[in-house]
Amino acid sequence: MLTIRFTRTGKRKQPYYRLIVSEKTRDPWGKYLELLGNYNPRSKEAVLQKDRILHWLKMGAQTSATVNNLLVKEGVIEGKKQNKIKITNKRKAKMTAKQVEADKVKADKLEKEKAEKEAAEVAAKEAAEKPAEPEVVAEPVVEEAVAEVVEEKVEETPTEA
Repeated sequence: MLTIRFTRTGKRKQPYYRLIVSEKTRDPWGKYLELLGNYNPRSKEAVLQKDRILHWLKMGAQTSATVNNLLVKEGVIEGKKQNKIKITNKRKAKMTAKQVEADKVKADKLEKEKAEKEAAEVAAKEAAEKPAEPEVVAEPVVEEAVAEVVEEKVEETPTEA
C-alpha cells in the first residue's frame, strides 16, 4: 500500500520536511517513489505539487493524518481534518463514564433550581392571596426617658453625712 507522508530533513532544532510517496512498510528516510513537495513548520511555508498529489491519491495512495491536515489547510483536497491522537477503548470508556456523571450532576442541579423556583412562585402566590395586614408602628422607646428621670431624681436627693 502506498502512503503520502513526511520525511524529516534539516538540522537539529530546525526541522524541514519533504512530502514523499513510498510503501507504507518502508523506512521514510530510505528510498521513495516520488518527491511531492516540502514543508517548513517554522515559517508555515508549504511548496506542493498539487497535480502529482492528486494523481497519487487517485492511484489509491493514503495520506498520514498530518499530511492530510496540511493538504486540507492548503486547499489541495477537501474534507475534514483528522485527529492525530488514537484513543484506546479503555480511555473512551472512562471519558464516557465521566461525561455521564457530569450530565447527571447537571441534571440534578437543574432539578434543584427548578424546585426552588417553583417554591418561590408558590410563596409569592400565597403572599399575594393573603389580605394585607396593617403595619404596626412601634411606639418610641419609653425606657430611655424613664431612665433619664430616675437619674435626675438620684442627683437631686441630698446625701446624708
